[in-house]
Amino acid sequence: MDAILQKYLPERSVDACLSLIKQTGVHLKIVNERVTRHGDYRRMPDGRHQITVNATLNKYRFLITLVHEIAHLVAFEKYGRNIKPHGMEWKHTFQHLMLPFIRPEVFPSKLLPLLAKHFKNPKASSSTDAQLSIALKQFDTQHTDKSYVFELPLGSVFRIYNGKRFKKGRKRVKRYECVEVSTGKMYLFQPNAEVELLSD
Repeated sequence: MDAILQKYLPERSVDACLSLIKQTGVHLKIVNERVTRHGDYRRMPDGRHQITVNATLNKYRFLITLVHEIAHLVAFEKYGRNIKPHGMEWKHTFQHLMLPFIRPEVFPSKLLPLLAKHFKNPKASSSTDAQLSIALKQFDTQHTDKSYVFELPLGSVFRIYNGKRFKKGRKRVKRYECVEVSTGKMYLFQPNAEVELLSD
């Protein structure tokens, strides 16, 4: 397991992650990318705990995702199964588990202020924190032809992972109004949603 984790995690985080995995008795599966999520925690019918994390994540996002999913398990064990998946109990657990990793030995120093800010009130996904998500993307090894919604010119047409096409509209407080081309329905997009720009 140690050698496998070395491949996916920042070097100075491997031992602590290994000990978290052993303490919680969780079964970790590293899977091919799913578009909709970075990771997943579930309790199996036989009572075992399983976490899956996307193999394509960069080391820093992989670490955040792994600890995020372990926090679900720890929070459920401590507070019971009736808590909200991303409620206060999970947030406190995630903050507590993540704290030992937010150091310059683990993360590049330019990420540390963004991580500190994010973990004051962690979101259900690091992808909904636009600043942190964009900063983390710089460390991706697989550069794609995708763009962020906020980068696109007003009125441009783009496609999302399921093939639906949208036209970018104006910005509401934090998100962008985008109209689905085929139905005329309006949807709100996070500024850092990754999409494929289409030429008209």
